[in-house]
Amino acid sequence: MTARVLIVDDIIANIRLLEAKLTAEYFEVVTAMNGLDALEAVYKSRPDIVLLDVMMPGIDGVEVCKRIKSNPETQHIPVIMITALDQPEDRVRGLEAGADDFLTKPVSDISLFCRIKSLVRLKMLTDELRVRSPSGDGIGRLVPGDDQLLRIPGKVLLIDPNIGSSDRVISILSDKHDVIHAVDHTQAMALVNDAEKPFELVVVCFDPEAFDGLRLCSQLRSLDATRQTPVMIVVNPDEQPLLMRALDMGVNDYLTRPLDRQELLARANTQVRRWRFTEQLRASVKASIEMAITDALTGLYNRRYLETHLNHMIDHYVNRGKVLSVLAVDVDFFKIINDTHGHDAGDKVLQELAGRLREHTRSIDLCCRTGGEEFIIALPNTDQPTAEKIAERLRRAVASKSFNIGTPNFVPVTVSVGLSTLIGMEDNLEKLLKRADSALYRAKREGRNRVIKAGLAA
Repeated sequence: MTARVLIVDDIIANIRLLEAKLTAEYFEVVTAMNGLDALEAVYKSRPDIVLLDVMMPGIDGVEVCKRIKSNPETQHIPVIMITALDQPEDRVRGLEAGADDFLTKPVSDISLFCRIKSLVRLKMLTDELRVRSPSGDGIGRLVPGDDQLLRIPGKVLLIDPNIGSSDRVISILSDKHDVIHAVDHTQAMALVNDAEKPFELVVVCFDPEAFDGLRLCSQLRSLDATRQTPVMIVVNPDEQPLLMRALDMGVNDYLTRPLDRQELLARANTQVRRWRFTEQLRASVKASIEMAITDALTGLYNRRYLETHLNHMIDHYVNRGKVLSVLAVDVDFFKIINDTHGHDAGDKVLQELAGRLREHTRSIDLCCRTGGEEFIIALPNTDQPTAEKIAERLRRAVASKSFNIGTPNFVPVTVSVGLSTLIGMEDNLEKLLKRADSALYRAKREGRNRVIKAGLAA
């Protein structure tokens, strides 16, 4: 993994030491020696992460961090604050200023690189989601460190075989979160698999006499339910090799015993906020994708999706000599419904019609609204006689029960259906849909509320 790192420190020896370590690991390094230069470097170089000294003349690190996090253009850049201050309240002050993490000098290589890699992974994910989200940042002005994301308590799974230490962790985290406790690997997996709502943070207290913590972390990262869930581990100070392996597996954060109350809560809050932020970004991206391929009124697929997906289906079925049929469906006298009852009533008719089409087709069938009152249904592995029976069933389902356009008003609705089927190696999407449309127009001409099969000619 590589990234652009901005180092900010007023002591040149500190800069050169960090620069040498990072360059050896193939990171690109940018430097600044005071707060104003740091802010300028952030805007010009757009680093992937900032290593920020707290004690500087003029604008100190805390103020620089606040300015970075308050600017919409830079607020997504992770900041690690570094200082000689070693009191827990100093670390908490840095985290509350918006810093993503906090390291105390002298910084160990393990701590440095694990924090950088974890935060760079998070930023890469965030950048990718933001690019794909429809509004650029996906969720307005929310940022990973925004306390709006902690208005509701987080759902935390604590895995700790020691009742004494687990009671203390629960008492600390319960100030902000709902904590569920598991004493071993088996109970933890049962809770994860049975949870209706996903956990937002998993805290694993390593105890080699009780369970294999590394195996547990590995399994958490392999399960769909917890693949993206932040994992924070608690280890003894002398368990550095164990810690390194856990971080390589994708563990997000760690604490060493003895635990500090403020730091535990601050780090847990940070992880839950990040989780919620990325989840909202994912939801935004998912919604934008759905908007691109679905019809907003009916929830069916739209014409864009139909043309792309049906083309692939036709190629697949033609090449394998399989059958596929298409139904072109159109609402009879839809203009009269709109003119008589209004466009809101027309919309309700289309929405209910979409529901009836879904109800009377299979999960593998492709239902699309192509515009106005027109719909296309693709029927995989369906020959013409079977497709005709399906079309007739749909026609009856529509005509048999009036449509509710707003209680107590109901209107009778019928549809005309044109049917076409793949006829050979030379067939394609354009010909298939053209035959279905021709059959639909025949159904209209011959009295509506009927199903007409297409001929073989395009």
